[in-house]
Amino acid sequence: MAKVRRKDVMSSLQAAARLSRTTLAARLLAHGFYAGQEQVMLLLEAEDGLTPGQIATRLGVRPPTVTKTVNRLQAQGYVDKRGSERDARQANIFLTETGRGAIRGIERAVRKTDRLAFDGFDKKERRLLFSLLGRIEANLNGTPAPQIDDDDDDATGNEVRLEVASAE
Repeated sequence: MAKVRRKDVMSSLQAAARLSRTTLAARLLAHGFYAGQEQVMLLLEAEDGLTPGQIATRLGVRPPTVTKTVNRLQAQGYVDKRGSERDARQANIFLTETGRGAIRGIERAVRKTDRLAFDGFDKKERRLLFSLLGRIEANLNGTPAPQIDDDDDDATGNEVRLEVASAE
């Protein structure tokens, strides 16, 4: 068996992440979306009316990135900006009816990409990969690694609850 070097593992991880984003971006483009827009759309479907700052925080991106994305989504008719009732300096972002209708296409693109990426993986392998990636993410963020709760997995292996271990 060939020796696996750490740098090869990292290169493979980066290549898989890049290919995953490229594949999803191509599917999203068929629905009229650019890479990254789907994250804003899906977040707003879950929590409509967020401010650009809240969106940036939840997605882990810079506010100017969100502003550019929201402006593009607004020009496409998917979102609407409305002044905040509590703070005139703030705007809240809402999905339009067109935006709500587009969510299904985004979800289909994500599901197809997931199925392609995990073809041939069984539930145990997906769980292990999820755990390992969680540890890598925690290491890079300097946070405790998430723990998988085995009892919260649905029949397809799609739902997994994470519990973050205390740093104490």
